[in-house]
Amino acid sequence: MANLLQRVPAAIPAAVLLYGTLVVAFAAAAQTMPPLTPTLSGGAPLVIGHRGAAGHRPEHTLASYSLAIDFGVDFIEPDLVSTKDGVLIARHENDISGTTDVAQKFPGRRTRKTIDGKLVEGYFTEDFTLAEIKTLRAKERLAFRNQGWNGLYEIPTLQEVIELAKRRSLETGRVIGIYPETKHPSYFRSIGLGLEAPLVKMLTDNGYTDANAPVFIQSFEVQNLKT
Repeated sequence: MANLLQRVPAAIPAAVLLYGTLVVAFAAAAQTMPPLTPTLSGGAPLVIGHRGAAGHRPEHTLASYSLAIDFGVDFIEPDLVSTKDGVLIARHENDISGTTDVAQKFPGRRTRKTIDGKLVEGYFTEDFTLAEIKTLRAKERLAFRNQGWNGLYEIPTLQEVIELAKRRSLETGRVIGIYPETKHPSYFRSIGLGLEAPLVKMLTDNGYTDANAPVFIQSFEVQNLKT
């Protein structure tokens, strides 16, 4: 023990010296390293709340989008599908079997459809009016995620998502943008429920009318973006 105690004071300066050397080395490296998140403009990257704060709340609910804003995102991303009466709502797919309690409330509406060349069996938004959609409640579709928030939240319309973004912009002092994605636009056009015109009208009515508006439109299809 005596020998160990005699060696400790000598070891401390060596440890301090080593630590100091590492600090200097890291500082020098930091001065020569490029930015960790470079962008084409040189500014900070945009953070997108994809489906809101998915995994923390059922996706595509106002609660999920709002929590994403609390986490610091710049844009919230609603996927858009249509109801039977032509209202744009936020759902990952038009088949809402796995994201709502529709099977319990409308068991007779289950059907089969061919969506973009794929046969799908389920419950589809285009078979429900907005009033009927509003009786449903969202649920978490992935079993490994928290199921504790199931049954609490409505299915929001695009208008409600926009209103949330504007309200939270005022509350946070940050501009919260929207990043809507049109889902299955060719299919919806084929059944007389095209997504393009309602989306453009909604954006125009809410003041998203020039190149500086905090909105991006995305799609897996090209033609509807051109439209």
